[in-house]
Amino acid sequence: MRIYLRPTAFVDTPFGLDGQVLRLAGGLLWFSAIELIRVEDGRRVETTLVPVDRLEEAFAALPGMLPEKAEEILARIVAPRAPLQLGERVVRLDQPQVMGILNVTPDSFSDGGRHVGDPAGAAGAGVAMAAEGAAIIDVGGESTRPGAATVWEGDEIERVRPVVMALARSGNAVSIDTRKAAVMEATLAAGAHIVNDISALTYDDRSIEVVAASTCPVVLMHIRQMPAAGTADDVLIAVYDWLEERIAAVEARGVARSRIIVDPGLGAGSFGKRVRDNMALMNGLSLLHGLGCPILLGASRKTFIGALSSEAPVERRLGGSIGLAVLGAAQGAQILRVHDVAETVQALRVWRGLRDQALTPGM
Repeated sequence: MRIYLRPTAFVDTPFGLDGQVLRLAGGLLWFSAIELIRVEDGRRVETTLVPVDRLEEAFAALPGMLPEKAEEILARIVAPRAPLQLGERVVRLDQPQVMGILNVTPDSFSDGGRHVGDPAGAAGAGVAMAAEGAAIIDVGGESTRPGAATVWEGDEIERVRPVVMALARSGNAVSIDTRKAAVMEATLAAGAHIVNDISALTYDDRSIEVVAASTCPVVLMHIRQMPAAGTADDVLIAVYDWLEERIAAVEARGVARSRIIVDPGLGAGSFGKRVRDNMALMNGLSLLHGLGCPILLGASRKTFIGALSSEAPVERRLGGSIGLAVLGAAQGAQILRVHDVAETVQALRVWRGLRDQALTPGM
């Protein structure tokens, strides 16, 4: 049997609730209860809602070594996430931050190759995103849409390196979205600060070595075909377990957990998620705080938004994208990877204003 803890029952303010609430990951959210989940063979066998002030009692009643495991998970849930030192910039993770998506591919599902062959224009678009409020610019040179061709690493480097270099030189925090070790090496040397690998460092055997040899943070994304419809497997638990295994494997190769960011990998196609899977992951997102790593959420313009809104095409998914971004922030996601920076930043500023008002004594 395994246990999982999902913080829930969030409250507007902790004032007057001493001993009844805990702070989530050192951020702007406080929760008053935990879903204590027991799992056997990938299936939930029990879910109990435990108030924070009764956690000690609930943990003590668990069999074997599970009380110690529960305390370990809870400590990870409440531990503050350290700020990211990204070149000249410090990105705090006690509040949600926006990562702007900058594709330099000819076949991106979202922008149709707008910046291919124009590194100066691409860099300018990244600078504009930063001006709109993006804390990090995520540069990618290979499409991950279903059916997209694999890009030779030399071509990928040629696409992304000048853009990364220009953005880094202008003082921006830059992430490189790639699964290839050679591209990681070339762009880290050009000034990239984060490696964002959709394969969680499984695609290229050398990628873990490259990341371990650097000091950069790394995003490990869940990418695995989900169980077939009608099986007993729990999608949220499956994603948690897979990410936990990848964290352990990467740690064993020399990458400290403090450098790891996790991404549940929302999306259909190559990411292997059905509409119901994506919804389950969004509804239960706060479970992933038990991994003790910052959470990156990439829900922007995803296919399942269209599926839930009369098959809206990609250019008409802004409302759904913002809705999911705010829901992610409300469950403690620290980084929101988006296409529509200005609109998302505005939504988060409103959300942050509401939080600030609730957390101001006497208001």
